[in-house]
Amino acid sequence: MSELSAAYRETAEQISHNVANKVLPMAKLPEGLLAAYQGLCAELLEDREAKFSQAWDALPASARNLMSQAEFHGFYIANAWLQLSRVAQEISEQADTDEAINEKEYNGIFARLADESLKESLRKLKKARTDRSMLNSFKQVMAP
Repeated sequence: MSELSAAYRETAEQISHNVANKVLPMAKLPEGLLAAYQGLCAELLEDREAKFSQAWDALPASARNLMSQAEFHGFYIANAWLQLSRVAQEISEQADTDEAINEKEYNGIFARLADESLKESLRKLKKARTDRSMLNSFKQVMAP
């Protein structure tokens, strides 16, 4: 993805925080989890493989007109964070110790979850074109 403007980055980060905060109180996250969230946010904004930007460009104009690219990027980042948090919780509950967690093979989980999150977010945005309640739901979770 080309260099993002400060306004784009700020909008995406704010939307992501708003959406994630509806499920996980971000102010109460332990420092390590907050750092993980910030790292995820930075990585998905960077979009090194251009998966997000290509998916956005491939959307019908009727879907792209529902919100800005930066807003949708933030929604996608929050969706990925929530999925990753859920999987991390399941992994920690299944493993007895941190060592057991480290011993298991979890290669590719992050990439797979990010891809699944993008697909899910795209489906929701496309559906919001004809489903007013879905569009209202987007607006509600994206608001502070």
